Amino acid sequence: MTSAEEDVRDQSAERFLRLVQERRRGRLKVYLGLAAGVGKTYRMLQEARDLRQHGVDVVLGYVETHGRSETVAQLRDLPTVPRKTLYYKGRALEEMDPQAILQRRPAVVVVDELAHTNVPGSKNEKRWQDVEELVRAGISVITAVNVQHLESLHDQVLKITGQDVTERVPDQVLRQADEVVNVDLTVGELRARLEEGKIYDPQKVPAALNNFFRAENLLQLRQLAVREVANLLGRQIETDAGGAQPIAPERRNQDRLVACINANAPAAREIIRKTSRLADRLSVAAWYVLYVQRPREAADRIGLAQQRHLLNNLQLATELGGQILRVKAQGAIVDEIMRVAQEKKANLLVCGVTGEKSLWEKVTRRGVTQDLVRAAARSGLDIDVFLVSY
Repeated sequence: MTSAEEDVRDQSAERFLRLVQERRRGRLKVYLGLAAGVGKTYRMLQEARDLRQHGVDVVLGYVETHGRSETVAQLRDLPTVPRKTLYYKGRALEEMDPQAILQRRPAVVVVDELAHTNVPGSKNEKRWQDVEELVRAGISVITAVNVQHLESLHDQVLKITGQDVTERVPDQVLRQADEVVNVDLTVGELRARLEEGKIYDPQKVPAALNNFFRAENLLQLRQLAVREVANLLGRQIETDAGGAQPIAPERRNQDRLVACINANAPAAREIIRKTSRLADRLSVAAWYVLYVQRPREAADRIGLAQQRHLLNNLQLATELGGQILRVKAQGAIVDEIMRVAQEKKANLLVCGVTGEKSLWEKVTRRGVTQDLVRAAARSGLDIDVFLVSY
């Protein structure tokens, strides 16, 4: 390693150390990668070693090396909080032990695989929830996640890779991070590491190269990761310019977005995720998710499965930072939407249209979305309609 690289790492450790010392609430640093094998865990362990050299009490809460020799080598001399054992369906499974970390109270803890789903019986369902608890308790956390695990990107990742990523992290977790670092490799470098057996066992390599690790997939995932970090950095710069305070309402875009959903679970999820990203990109003052309940969707008439999907979608909206609006349709659904939009001073409505017809047919055929487009145009209000095709 060159002296220049050592200087950069030293400065990174010192910068994070200053953040740790600034306030009682713990700090959160996230290493974001485009895929497995880019070196997120390796970088976290390097930083842990650098912080220890500065006299910081750092422990490993959970690290997954996947047997990679260069990563395993970084574990030496780093103190580890023992994992706890949970029994599920007759199997003994190991998990991070947040309670033991809280009792140990280190200054900084390294927690790998932020998107991990905990074994049933754990206090929290997700590891990111464990991390939030540690940060609230005053313990700073260094963690890692791949871009495909971000909730609002789920639909885009599915289209790119064809894989339904089930373990996901709400975007709010990254937005609340004090520092997000993009661990980047070129597509060629990453595929070369895979072919050399540095990521997966040799027998898994051919399938990986022809599926998730196809060059075109990795290129698009890399673009998503770079864009995500750039957006987060832009928000951080705005916050720092405001004196380390959240962006004041008068400094934010005063637009208000309303996502209009129904009980169609897949469509609603895609509308919610796209509205979340649109709201973040526009830095709007507020965004809402509006569900207008039709008479046939009353609690005593709607099916249990449909009701469960609806509640899950509303929970998703909350996790992504949206505010929930539920109203019962007293008349035409479009009238209710326009009434709420006017009440909330919304100027952009986000609605879904099926992908089965041409765009002209989508707009000209009668339906709630089509009627809403006409109502917005005739209202005389400053309201635009954003169509999400699903």
